[in-house]
Amino acid sequence: MCGRFVIAGNRADLIDAFEVDEAVEDEVKPSWNVAPTDTVQIVLERLDPETGELTRRLELARWGLIPSWAKTPSVGSRMINARSETVLEKPSFRSAALKRRGIVPADGYYEWRKNGDGSKTPIYLHGPDGAHLGFAGLYEFWRDPATVSAEHPQGAWVVSCTIITRPASDALGEIHDRTPVIVPPDLRGDWLDPRNDTRPAVQELLDAIPDPELVPRLVGTRVGSVRNDGPDLIEPLSPDAEGA
Repeated sequence: MCGRFVIAGNRADLIDAFEVDEAVEDEVKPSWNVAPTDTVQIVLERLDPETGELTRRLELARWGLIPSWAKTPSVGSRMINARSETVLEKPSFRSAALKRRGIVPADGYYEWRKNGDGSKTPIYLHGPDGAHLGFAGLYEFWRDPATVSAEHPQGAWVVSCTIITRPASDALGEIHDRTPVIVPPDLRGDWLDPRNDTRPAVQELLDAIPDPELVPRLVGTRVGSVRNDGPDLIEPLSPDAEGA
């Protein structure tokens, strides 16, 4: 699964790395401990129905997908991840999988490896070249009834997202049995294109995405608390601490 991740790049970095055409003015501060329900940045494409042109945008979204039929936003905290094997079948995700696919930029993510004594070791996984990763994601729109007003008679829109995961390959399976689906640069355009809107087309996109090549790094236990943040969280664990 993916339950915490790192995004240290600023908006300008992400616009360049993901070839974004337009971006919201609000900028999310870098974080080395992004947690569920946090506001994250997501790359998506919109199709102009008149011109047929695609515009790639950098938007803000709440991490934890809130289905359009949900009564409260709390359901989103249980939908931070969507399984690639069932994403086209589950009612919570299947519509977004066909029409609202996005990419969640990240520098890396954390997993907790289970040890024989019952303890867990936090591990930071990142790309071998230090480039931004692009997690395959879905996004959804939801009206918040708590915000009903004269300006928003049906409630203000909330944009939320989820990260798609798949079974981990042998190299990563020793750490955790699942891993985020990471879209390589050459497949990002196809993944984001809303014109790929049939089940066979989306399944083909999922099947075409290769297993990621990631580098594991043992890190300290401070990452276990969402109250902690900062670049020190991804510092390699010292040999003395590792053997303690």
